[in-house]
Amino acid sequence: MDAPERRAVTTDAEFIKFLETIGPSAYAKKFGLAVRTVHKRRTKLEKKYCRQITCPQTSNKPPTRRNIQHAPRLHCDVENGVVLVGSDAHIWPGPLTTAMRAFIAFAAELKPRAIILNGDVLDFPKISRHPPIGWESTPTVADEIEAAQSVLRQIEEAAPDKCKLIWTLGNHDARFETRLATVAPEYARLHGFHLKDYFPEWSACWSVWINNSVVIKHRIKGGVHATHNNTVQSGKHTVTGHLHSQKVTPWTDYNGTRYGVDTGCLAEPGAQAFVDYTEDSPLNWRSGFGVFTFNDGELLPPELVTVWSPNHVVFRGQIKKV
Repeated sequence: MDAPERRAVTTDAEFIKFLETIGPSAYAKKFGLAVRTVHKRRTKLEKKYCRQITCPQTSNKPPTRRNIQHAPRLHCDVENGVVLVGSDAHIWPGPLTTAMRAFIAFAAELKPRAIILNGDVLDFPKISRHPPIGWESTPTVADEIEAAQSVLRQIEEAAPDKCKLIWTLGNHDARFETRLATVAPEYARLHGFHLKDYFPEWSACWSVWINNSVVIKHRIKGGVHATHNNTVQSGKHTVTGHLHSQKVTPWTDYNGTRYGVDTGCLAEPGAQAFVDYTEDSPLNWRSGFGVFTFNDGELLPPELVTVWSPNHVVFRGQIKKV
């Protein structure tokens, strides 16, 4: 049996290249290391470079690690100013929704420091893991991406200079890369096989932390009491989507008052994307988004923009036409 090489691989680039070529077990054997040590360094480098180090396939089994290259967490400091957060656009080809028209208008009017799309920007029914419903009328992946590019370009044009554009990935967004990682793992790391390749102006991540006190993430807890449970159990202000319910839940204890917020959905609750799988049931959903104002680094009480009619939204006690 060949003796292990004694030369230490010191650079990150060498280590990554070896793992992607021969895998962790062969690497450990080659350099006389414990496999656990190799995996430990692999995890450290994945966090450092915000990507997954994908090893070669050694069997016909589907990969157990999803090759999704997104930062786990982004940090954003806002001393004074506004942050816009909208979730669950579920963009299909067609006219802009009322909430999205308002979101774009507010991006120009309020001049936010950051604009955050908090997950499920796309819907992707064609590549869902669930059995298809109404598959004849659902858009293709290409059609959805093209429509989303058009909508996000309008947000980019409305945003002020130096405004941060951030996209926290939702469960529907993840369908794109989960599908590819399952059926075409050989194409990992090639341009075009990650959702963010089609939206280069947006920073992709799983969560955003503002001033280390506000956590913005597509989903945490589920159920009707999610906003309450999110902020009580996290100890932070929490901003989520996913449930489409749009509400603000304050919680006060010895540490002061913090808020759990569901920003609702930028999609129309009665949109075709929802009708089939909800079986046209009554929905406790509201269309709109959130406005978060910071003063000396502290979050003021969150505000909601809520769709009132097909061409109007309500904000700060006034009905605004969009």
